[in-house]
Amino acid sequence: MIRGIHHVSVHVRDLDRMIAFYRDAFGFEVVGEQFAWNEGEDTLDRLLDVPRSAARGAMLKAGNAYIELFQWSNPPPNSTRPLDPFDKGYTHFCVDVSDIEQEYERLRSAGMTFGSPAPVDMGHVKSVYGRDPEGNVIEIQQTAPGSDMPLAMAGANLTAPA
Repeated sequence: MIRGIHHVSVHVRDLDRMIAFYRDAFGFEVVGEQFAWNEGEDTLDRLLDVPRSAARGAMLKAGNAYIELFQWSNPPPNSTRPLDPFDKGYTHFCVDVSDIEQEYERLRSAGMTFGSPAPVDMGHVKSVYGRDPEGNVIEIQQTAPGSDMPLAMAGANLTAPA
């Protein structure tokens, strides 16, 4: 049985800076100890399917959401530019808030940048995409009353399709 998504992982250039950003801007706290491994650790290479891998990282938690931050030292990335929302692959994560206008201003003061001058009201949700200090995309949303996607559903048990 699938119970839900546990965490999203973000590759960062400066782990310490990004831990501080996610702690200060979003209230994430480091869970357990930071971790690291060097090239030649075959178990991790097999787990990640990345030969000769080396990185350090941390798991962070806020509410019922986890973010895993990795700062890779090997292999070098295929691209050093942050992904855009239209790129192939995982391109953003979304944080649900209760007062999007207030959070928009607070997060902008904390170092996020936004292309839109304000959140956009889509009817069922107010939302805005922004970027953390390294350019990774984060969506901020506030679901409308009566929305069919309230955050409370995030903890519901899901069944894998047959």
